[in-house]
Amino acid sequence: MPPIEDHPLRYELTNELHARPFPTLGAPCTAVYLAIKRGQDAAKRDRAADMAHLIALLDRYGAKHPQPGATHYFGEIGRHRLKWESHTEMVTYTVFSDGVSERPFDPTDFDVFPTEWLSQAPGQRMTSAMIRVVPWTSREATRDDLGRWFVSESVAVARVLEDAGVIAGDFRIDPAGHLRFSLHVAPETGQRRIGRIVQRLCEIETYKTMSMLGFVRVREMSRQMGETDSRLSRLVDDMTSGSQPAEDTLQGLLEVSAELEALVAQSSFRFGATAAYEQIVHQRIEALREARFDGRQTFHEFMMRRYDPAMRTVAATKERLRAMSDRAMRAGDLLRTGVDVARSAQNQALLESMDRRADVQLRLQRTVEGLSVVAISYYAVSLAGYLLYPLTEVLGLSKGMMTAAVTLPVVGLVWWMVQRIRKKLH
Repeated sequence: MPPIEDHPLRYELTNELHARPFPTLGAPCTAVYLAIKRGQDAAKRDRAADMAHLIALLDRYGAKHPQPGATHYFGEIGRHRLKWESHTEMVTYTVFSDGVSERPFDPTDFDVFPTEWLSQAPGQRMTSAMIRVVPWTSREATRDDLGRWFVSESVAVARVLEDAGVIAGDFRIDPAGHLRFSLHVAPETGQRRIGRIVQRLCEIETYKTMSMLGFVRVREMSRQMGETDSRLSRLVDDMTSGSQPAEDTLQGLLEVSAELEALVAQSSFRFGATAAYEQIVHQRIEALREARFDGRQTFHEFMMRRYDPAMRTVAATKERLRAMSDRAMRAGDLLRTGVDVARSAQNQALLESMDRRADVQLRLQRTVEGLSVVAISYYAVSLAGYLLYPLTEVLGLSKGMMTAAVTLPVVGLVWWMVQRIRKKLH
């Protein structure tokens, strides 16, 4: 019996689940992270340009190239390890190096990305970060490090994965243009777990930044939505009061509906992406299983206070836009219904007027038919008289008597013929 045939995508679909493994890292180590996004229509970008930019970096280090059409890559570049991923709207580069610089978060660590290569990027820097991974020594030493490395006002700190390590970050851009995160690793923490923690820190920062694009978008929309909402309210008032012609109000409602539909079309992708990115941020934080360290706010608390309000604003704007669009549609439907009812009444009055005119015309037609009988009879009697005049001498009648004798039969015959013709026509 021949073996069952595999679906052409079976292996590709299965391997995709294992294509992006977490890095294996030891402590101490350093990770530098870069996310690049095209300014407009990033989801529709030319991904060949992203691949060409990656290959240009690999060629500088003499590293092997990825397979054509790849969406991820992991390999050695000199004494470093590079992880590259292509996402829906961006590409990310993460470079891992053994050991840490003497100066914490030394900007020279980012020199692994050459300046000339950065200037040729097919997009703009969305975010960049430096992650310093060091062994745990003591609570006091960790507290001192956090005090020196981060802004105390906004720093978030948490013990993660059942005390596998302590993560920290203030989500501020330092003078070199990068965000800073630290990971103090417990002695018994494995290298794969360290890699998972570092990867999740990168993802939290990336998707937090990407989701904030939705917040910027709703701030840009707020003024236009406010003006459109005011116009819609005025049109509804005009519709209620009847102060404006219904056709003018209906035209205004159609214009408002078109503007709202345009806003929905322009923002639907960003709203959907923002919701997806927000969910990823909270999932990644939840996966870290945070516990409080030294009374500091956790990453979850930081997001709840400073990030979630922005996301609620995006969600509220999306709901407001949908409600405005529905309101404009309902108002237009009501006004169209009113216009249709008014037109139906006008049509009914017109039909009644036409019925009255038709009745008058029918009576007039019958009057004309009576007159036509008289006229036809007159000419018929005249013709009959000419035909019968030679018989007057034979019958001993005068012409007047002969004409009088044939008048009634002729009129009756003409009337009968007219009635028969009318019955055939009707």
